[in-house]
Amino acid sequence: MAAAAVSVAQKYDGPRPAKPDLPYLKHADSLLATEAGEAKEEKRKDDVLYVVAGAESPVKTPLASPILLFQSDKIPAEKLQLFKLGSKNGRRELLFSHKKKQMAAPIRVDVTKVSSDNIYRIEVSSTLEKGEYSLSPDESNQVFCFAVY
Repeated sequence: MAAAAVSVAQKYDGPRPAKPDLPYLKHADSLLATEAGEAKEEKRKDDVLYVVAGAESPVKTPLASPILLFQSDKIPAEKLQLFKLGSKNGRRELLFSHKKKQMAAPIRVDVTKVSSDNIYRIEVSSTLEKGEYSLSPDESNQVFCFAVY
């Protein structure tokens, strides 16, 4: 815990997000804003399907273990969850099925505060497959999408 406090006390001199509450993919010394949007919720008998317009995100990264920077204002960084989206019928989808007990599980990320002005580093704990992904605050339909190619 003391090491975490020391790392926050040090002055962060890396790239800074241009807008708060919008995750940015870190590519060397530059930042690429994720695609912000709202997932539509479609309730079915025992399922909930979350749908994002468009078959793929225009925001792409070649990095299989991306790092994102996020300046927290209204959205707590610790509430962001990463999900892999399926692409079907010209849109991106995430299915939560209670009947089949196939709950979409979030992909593990590590969130670290890097500056006193609420800038956080979000690192994916595992290697991501090629495909569509979304960071979303827990209990929200807000999405921040990107693709790994």
